[in-house]
Amino acid sequence: MFRSLSFALALAALAAPAVAADGARIFQLQCKTCHAEASTPMAPTLKGVFGAKIASRGDFKYSAGLAGKGGAWDGASLDAFLTAPAKFAPGTRMPMGLAKEDDRAAVIEHLKTLK
Repeated sequence: MFRSLSFALALAALAAPAVAADGARIFQLQCKTCHAEASTPMAPTLKGVFGAKIASRGDFKYSAGLAGKGGAWDGASLDAFLTAPAKFAPGTRMPMGLAKEDDRAAVIEHLKTLK
């Protein structure tokens, strides 16, 4: 039992960089147009977003719906936002999310790498 658990954990650790690489590709295709290296009036930078308080960047004006959210950007909150941005935060300027669960998971892994 311990060996199979250890193997599963080791396999997951090896898979994370590959998933993050897929997320980087998706990010380049679908997110980078708005989310640049630095925040712009269109969208905030996503550097350091994973683990940060929601709507906490001082260099971006968030919608009231997003600014009124509590909590931090973790896997669950990012997945909910990326699934349906307007449902998660009414009034958000993000026009659409990512329909595929695997794509969302990959982008979230990529966001973890942005420092």
